Amino acid sequence: MKQYPAYPAYKTTGCDWFPEIPSHWGIDRAKWSISSCQNGVWGAEPDGDDDLVCIRVADFDRQSLRVSTEKLTMRSIAEKDRRNRLLKTGDLLLEKSGGGEQQLVGAVVEFNQTFPAVTSNFIARMVASDGMNSRFLAYLHSHLYSGRVNFRSIKQTTGIQNLDSQAYLDESITYPPLDEQQAIARFLDFKTAQIDALIAKKKVLLDKLAEMRTALISHAVTKGLDPSVAMKDSGVVWLGNVPAHWKVIPIKFSLDMPITDGPHSTPQFYDEGIPFISAEAVKNDRLDFSRKRGYISEDDHAIFSKKYKPKYGDVYMVKSGATTGAVARVETHEEFNIWSPLAVLRPHAEKSITDYLFYVLKSKPFFYSVELSWSYGTQQNIGMGVISNIRMALPPIEEQKAICRYLEPLLQKIEDQRGKVDSVVERLQEYRSALITNAVTGKIDVRGFAIPQPAEGIAS
Repeated sequence: MKQYPAYPAYKTTGCDWFPEIPSHWGIDRAKWSISSCQNGVWGAEPDGDDDLVCIRVADFDRQSLRVSTEKLTMRSIAEKDRRNRLLKTGDLLLEKSGGGEQQLVGAVVEFNQTFPAVTSNFIARMVASDGMNSRFLAYLHSHLYSGRVNFRSIKQTTGIQNLDSQAYLDESITYPPLDEQQAIARFLDFKTAQIDALIAKKKVLLDKLAEMRTALISHAVTKGLDPSVAMKDSGVVWLGNVPAHWKVIPIKFSLDMPITDGPHSTPQFYDEGIPFISAEAVKNDRLDFSRKRGYISEDDHAIFSKKYKPKYGDVYMVKSGATTGAVARVETHEEFNIWSPLAVLRPHAEKSITDYLFYVLKSKPFFYSVELSWSYGTQQNIGMGVISNIRMALPPIEEQKAICRYLEPLLQKIEDQRGKVDSVVERLQEYRSALITNAVTGKIDVRGFAIPQPAEGIAS
């Protein structure tokens, strides 16, 4: 941030998230920055007469702080319900209900579209007051959100969270002059767009690395390592030809026990005890115990373990939710337990090994089978009986070990590359967040910043 100057003079505020601001800026409650805050409406199923776009929390682009138009929802909104709720360009949308275990409710984005729309009942429409720039306010609320200021106004912090908008809008914010708000918004729009373009390029590289990884795994677990070996038709379209001496079987016949899962009821959680994990703990092909649901008692652990007791070498697959199909290996001997969204596949010692089974589940043919088989209710899911009968190509044990030895260094090399790219993306995200914070709190003075113009003869 050293390339940007500071303001000539500052004053202290006594506010934790705006501790020191330029001496000519004001500070007051956020509610004075808006002229209204009105809840949305969900309406009814589209009927062809009163249909209107209804913006949902899922339409929030939390990176650009704007509304995404990729998957808009149409709802039938009666005239009396839409009359005072129609959105205008520049309106601010406040997430009042939503969030989850890993994400707080309370995000704010700007409506930057021109088509007629309303918000769902999980969102409040806020109209910027005279003398306030809505784009600046979107960035300012982003600063509050990243600092978890909204946490104090959340009335329920587990499951679906509810934000008390009145309490949230009683929090203090800064009030620069309007021309400075506009300058800050222009600066941040330009600089964040530059950063986002760099991040997008890095994510393309991450996608390519993921494709390379999947291709390596898929070829190894369907074709083997010897290109000269005799092949046979597997009888499964997405498996294609496999080595002639391999078996093609439902995956259940490579397992030591029928596929199972954890308890279907929500246990009582405590501050300490036995770690209890669910689907969100399956992260980057591993079990991340920092993402546990909580701790359960020794007694509950003993009860749940009568159905299933985790064992080193087990393989888990998420069978419901947004990450259906994600897999991880159990790589710890420590005690823990699992919830029902995780399906357990335990390899049979004489038929399959953990790493090979894991790679089969990570292969493109297997995941394609999962995608073909999952069903949708309120969320995507796949039954354990369905998983059991997905067919796999199974080589002899020694060949499984050879395939795993072959894959390990190649996949580690890809993982090392992915880690470096992830690190760059993380640093860019941190710099982006810091830039927003420094601009909206007045730590840097961007009044003199001029957006560079394209060189003559170069298209903008």
